[in-house]
Amino acid sequence: MRDLKLPNQRHPEKAHRPDNAQPRKPDWIRVKAPTGEAYHETRRIMRDNKLVTVCEEAGCPNVGECWSQGHATMMIMGEICTRGCSFCNIATGRPDALDAFEPGRVADAVSKLGLSHVVITSVDRDDLDDGGAEHFAQTIRAVRHRSPGTTIEILTPDFLRCAPEALEVVVDAKPDVFNHNLETVPGLYPQVRPGARYFHSLRLLQRVKERDPSIFTKSGIMVGLGEDRNAVLQVMDDMRAADIDFLTIGQYLQPTPKHHAVDRFVTPEEFASYEKAAFGKGFLMVSATPLTRSSYHAGDDFARLRAARLEKLGA
Repeated sequence: MRDLKLPNQRHPEKAHRPDNAQPRKPDWIRVKAPTGEAYHETRRIMRDNKLVTVCEEAGCPNVGECWSQGHATMMIMGEICTRGCSFCNIATGRPDALDAFEPGRVADAVSKLGLSHVVITSVDRDDLDDGGAEHFAQTIRAVRHRSPGTTIEILTPDFLRCAPEALEVVVDAKPDVFNHNLETVPGLYPQVRPGARYFHSLRLLQRVKERDPSIFTKSGIMVGLGEDRNAVLQVMDDMRAADIDFLTIGQYLQPTPKHHAVDRFVTPEEFASYEKAAFGKGFLMVSATPLTRSSYHAGDDFARLRAARLEKLGA
């Protein structure tokens, strides 16, 4: 385990930043507050299994809808991240040691929820020599053992400071979908994702496909951070050059005044235009709406993704 000198408090790296105004959300962004018996049952299962969800930690606007349908995105390896991206609402600091029993608890929750498709993500763990790769693999194997009919989608960190073998450990555990988000256009990385490297992330996804072509690869970006249309179209071209199958595009929403400012709210019509352009560039699956998030409707989208591959192979 690496010795990272990181404070253990929420958003310490943002505390001294000037406040950014949080603009009023347009009508197409507004969602209902979470309610209902199914929502509370999902919440109970998460609590009983002592699991963290990115739905809550990242303040996802779709949590009410997803949890009411029994869907939750599990976040493994703790709730403290070693990175300090300016868009993200997850705490930054020194993480706790890995919990060896967590993979089993994730598998138990997946079984109790009766999920046909599960999304498993994590914080960045730059303090670990393998970035948490083996923990991801153990979690995938535990879910496979407990729920063999469940398809598994993972949303991983970039393993930037790890040996190449770390990624291979995760790929060899055979998730059905390997997702790693580019988050934004390369010109905004210094402000939005300073701890990451755009072309490293692209290459990561390309390496997944090279090692196991049967695994679907997926990536996403947010818009409304200050990018322009040409930059978004270039990211699409870069993703296709890396053989990425599935693209998600959603509206950036500013978690607090200390986070990166919203540059603008992209209209539903612009999202539809991005979706059309992406399908034209050869993606098997595209989800581009203001409320699109990596795991939003992931199960339904996976079924469409698999059907699109079969159609392509039969063409």
